[in-house]
Amino acid sequence: MRITLVTGANGEIGHSLLETLAASGDRKIIALDLAPLADDLRPMVSVALQGDVSDPAMVAEIEKHDVEEIYHLAALLSTSSEKNPALAHHVNVNGTMGLLLMARRIGTRTGRVVTFLFPSTIAVYGMPSLETKNAAGAVTEFEYLQPTTMYGINKVYCEQLGGYMSDRFGQLTDEAGKKVLDFRALRFPGLISATTVPTGGTSDYAPEMIHAAAQGKAYACFVRPDARIPFMAMPDGVKALLDLAAAPAENLTQRVYNIGAFSPSAEEIAVKVKEAFPGAEITYAPHPKRQAIIDSWCADVNDEAARRDWGWKPDYDMQRAFDEYLIPTISGVYAD
Repeated sequence: MRITLVTGANGEIGHSLLETLAASGDRKIIALDLAPLADDLRPMVSVALQGDVSDPAMVAEIEKHDVEEIYHLAALLSTSSEKNPALAHHVNVNGTMGLLLMARRIGTRTGRVVTFLFPSTIAVYGMPSLETKNAAGAVTEFEYLQPTTMYGINKVYCEQLGGYMSDRFGQLTDEAGKKVLDFRALRFPGLISATTVPTGGTSDYAPEMIHAAAQGKAYACFVRPDARIPFMAMPDGVKALLDLAAAPAENLTQRVYNIGAFSPSAEEIAVKVKEAFPGAEITYAPHPKRQAIIDSWCADVNDEAARRDWGWKPDYDMQRAFDEYLIPTISGVYAD
């Protein structure tokens, strides 16, 4: 039975990923989070660990399990990283490096390739101006990689680090061509979950609008009506991770892949919310720093490589995401 590690298991992606992995019934799951694992998730895992992913002692504890597959979701996110860049670097970079080294040791010892799935982000992009952003359209994986945030800097560095550890340090020198580490990264757009409450992330204005409207509360959006970045429904994010993990290595032409679904403006999101909640009160009060971050991210992504190499295709366009997933599920949370 495959042994799978999920770090950041309590997070938005972690919740959904654990549910899907557990339903498959074909693996032993080890979950790690800084906080105690949520009660509803405990039955889904074989081992629940609590601790810091950047703590060498915790990594040593994980290593005892000879994991074969790692979903490294633990990270300090964009807004928090701006408040404490030193901590962000420690968690996001040192934590990733520790796990990559652990994966290499396990692969060397067991003779099996350890697959390492890494969620990256559109925060790796740094558009120099709004004019450039609007003119660029859908960007590829190799353009505008000058991030303006600590989170983006951490992620683009870890993308490069993972490639190095797989293709150079992840090849055993005593056995020509033998790999022990297979790093694969997805650049996620803003992920919108219907089952977890938004936690103040830079792209959380989209789910915050829905949650406020469902509760009959007024909402002041922290970006301009014309602000535009790519978004994706959470089920598609989990699907993409699993599809990339399952893809034959020989089909992959790069280590890092963009994935896209829909790319609305804040006003277009507001229109969808008001269609579902006609009484919704949505205004705009742009926050200078958060608006600047959104302006630095691309308006859309080119995901042709993912579609070509491993058959990526989202199940949810904007209409289906709102009409079939977000609106009914979130409405149900606040129903009397």
